Amino acid sequence: MTSIKDYIEQHKDRFIDELIELLKIPSISADSKYKEDTFKTADAVKESLEKAGADNVELCPTKGYPVVYGEKIIDPNKPTILVYGHYDVQPPDPLNLWDSPPFEPVIKDNKIYARGAADDKGQMYMHVKAFEYMVVSNKLPCNVKFIIEGEEEVGSENLDKFVKENKEKLKADIILISDTSMLSLENPSITTGLKGLSYIEVEVTGPNRDLHSGVYGGAVANPINILTKMIASLTDEDNRITIPGFYDKVLDSSDEERKEMAKTPFDLEHYKSKLGIEEVHGEKGYTTIERTGIRPTLDVNGIWGGYIGEGAKTVLPSKAFAKISMRLVPNQSDHEIRKLFADHFKSIAPKSVKVEVHPHHGGEPYVTPINTKEYKAASKAIERAFGKSPVPVRAGGSIPIVSLFEKELGLKSILLGFGLDTDAIHSPNEHYGIENFLKGIETISYFYETYTEE
Repeated sequence: MTSIKDYIEQHKDRFIDELIELLKIPSISADSKYKEDTFKTADAVKESLEKAGADNVELCPTKGYPVVYGEKIIDPNKPTILVYGHYDVQPPDPLNLWDSPPFEPVIKDNKIYARGAADDKGQMYMHVKAFEYMVVSNKLPCNVKFIIEGEEEVGSENLDKFVKENKEKLKADIILISDTSMLSLENPSITTGLKGLSYIEVEVTGPNRDLHSGVYGGAVANPINILTKMIASLTDEDNRITIPGFYDKVLDSSDEERKEMAKTPFDLEHYKSKLGIEEVHGEKGYTTIERTGIRPTLDVNGIWGGYIGEGAKTVLPSKAFAKISMRLVPNQSDHEIRKLFADHFKSIAPKSVKVEVHPHHGGEPYVTPINTKEYKAASKAIERAFGKSPVPVRAGGSIPIVSLFEKELGLKSILLGFGLDTDAIHSPNEHYGIENFLKGIETISYFYETYTEE
């Protein structure tokens, strides 16, 4: 019987070609201009599951983009793994910073460059190919269900209802997700925690129309000036967030936990060199790994207003806007933090402007225990594929659906990601290592076996 390594070697060119075809489709869920393409991607994912051997594959409609569902039930008495992924991608802007067009994939230095290569088409497709191998080789030891959505990048806003209405369809024993990263191929890791998210847009309004900055400047509040001052006040000189009550429910990690985190392989000079920065930045008293893993953060993700076209226009704008995200840690709640932010932001606004706060999407923090059968199975699978035991790490990213799965389905998730922090997800020149892609297929195949071992 062909081993997974042999199967990958025989079919790797096909696997890569299929992924490239999927990456060519601009499934940007945040932009309605790409609605047709996003639906087209759902069709492509459905077809790939059917070809891999899944049964009852369907496009489940939602108010937005459909959920692709498929399954392989070999024995109702055997364990069931529910595989989650998403087929939508982030907008590629700014386009001028891409070395090659974001939806014209290229292979360079053994990496695939394209929007969605690592987040999450490349990682999602590893599961399709691992499943294909298990079916073709007749080695599938358990039941498998797939739920691949098209709105993760906009907060999975319709998946909540779908999960609540399809609990029987989604009944399983564990959820397997590859939408995270590992430290490196030399130092594999498993993500054991995700931050929650509160994503907010603020609008500051001054005069009732744009004004001539010479005639009115100095006499009327400039919303951009005001907004930038308000944003600057949200953190202090130690880079701690100043919103009253923000840290009230944050559990400080013990000295023992911090000592364990310090053992994580991490080269600070290499980290700075890769990012082209002279120094790191963050909350005083914490290391870079702690800042990204166990501490909450606040960042401005976009800011605009006034005239930003070519040349000069001396305008005092009527409005200014910003998008702000806060990454949350266990015990913090999106809804609570959202209210604390809104109340505080409005309270610090001068009377010369009006402020509106509009919530976008959010999600709750999540932690996976490392003493469970599922985690141990993932650890064994990685050790088998990489020849080295993985390190448990907390991630700075958010996957809002994970906490929803636990709440509605009562299931824990194993975050078996194979990306790297250097993959430039959400940025220009996103890429995914071909070795990571193929190693992921191998490891996922092993997980089916290690999870079902007696």
